[in-house]
Amino acid sequence: MGIGKLIEEVAGAVAAEDAAEAVDPNAGFVTKAAAAVAGFEGVNKLTDGLKEKEQEPGAESAGDQNG
Repeated sequence: MGIGKLIEEVAGAVAAEDAAEAVDPNAGFVTKAAAAVAGFEGVNKLTDGLKEKEQEPGAESAGDQNG
């Protein structure tokens, strides 16, 4: 795990926690913790999906074919 991956994961957790607090200013610890975990895992899924998409054969030519 590189430092870049760690920064992405922490940023996802913080963003999700901030979003939970924005929706419910009286959100409790459990709600904020659940949001942080969801944000952390969401970043992992997103980056894994992007890496798979980049590694697909023909990914470079799969873009806009209209010129």
